[in-house]
Amino acid sequence: MTTSQLIKADDLEMNTYDAELQFREAVIGMARQGVTRERFGKMQRAFASAPGAITKRLTKFGLRKVFSVMPDWVGRSVGMPRLGAVRFGDLDGVRPIGEVFGGNRGRPIDRYYIEEFLTRNSDCIRGRVLEIEDNTYTMRFGGAAVTKSDVLHLHEGYPGATIFGDMTDPRVLPADAFDCIVLTQTLHLLYDMKAGVNALYRALKPGGTLILTVPGITPIDPGEWGDYWYWSLTEAATRRLLCEAFPADDVRCTTYGNVFAAITFLAGIATEEVPQQKLDVYDRSFPMIIGARAVKPVSA
Repeated sequence: MTTSQLIKADDLEMNTYDAELQFREAVIGMARQGVTRERFGKMQRAFASAPGAITKRLTKFGLRKVFSVMPDWVGRSVGMPRLGAVRFGDLDGVRPIGEVFGGNRGRPIDRYYIEEFLTRNSDCIRGRVLEIEDNTYTMRFGGAAVTKSDVLHLHEGYPGATIFGDMTDPRVLPADAFDCIVLTQTLHLLYDMKAGVNALYRALKPGGTLILTVPGITPIDPGEWGDYWYWSLTEAATRRLLCEAFPADDVRCTTYGNVFAAITFLAGIATEEVPQQKLDVYDRSFPMIIGARAVKPVSA
């Protein structure tokens, strides 16, 4: 097989993740055909210089199965330890290293992504803003642009809250009232998420923006919200759910996380304990946090 058969330079350029995935699958195909290490090196350099689509005949089987039959040199070439040589170290236990998402050790890793998403969308946090449980993020990311801050809480009389009740109850949130709603890590606590999204849409002013985050790969809250933790979502599920209320063109979703971030988060390791550059790699196959920005049409 020649390099030109493997790589089609005139195909549409792929993103980094797709290129890496297809390259790994192509490596397996080459290994099975007896390609030497030297030949592999040439193809690797050709791929790096002209990323393109890989022929379909090399992508017939899943990565987990593929890697189990890879020659050792191929495994090392894509950063994998050889079979049986994985070192688990501090992760060699059945209890998490940290408790409450790592909050007893520092800032939880999911909060790193949530706050990154809020930073990128802080321009929407203005005017009359609604947040859940407290207004920490409203004031931190909205600041002087916020003219009125409301807080929703399930329980009557909760300190600092201005609106009380279940958001899925149409009597709780006023209609066409908010310029922005900041809803972090809350939607998954509603069994009827669709009713929750409809209530949020109704509560926004025309032209108002919902800033939303939901969990993907995550532990379950060991505290009071554990009994209400119904869902984890993917980017596709989040987008589809929002697009049932908001116009599709007005919904933008972003997936945060990677395999390293997910493993350390599940283990309860805090942000301060890991290299930031490893958290800043995003891999949609390992969704830890999904952030979404949805705008209610001005004509609504």
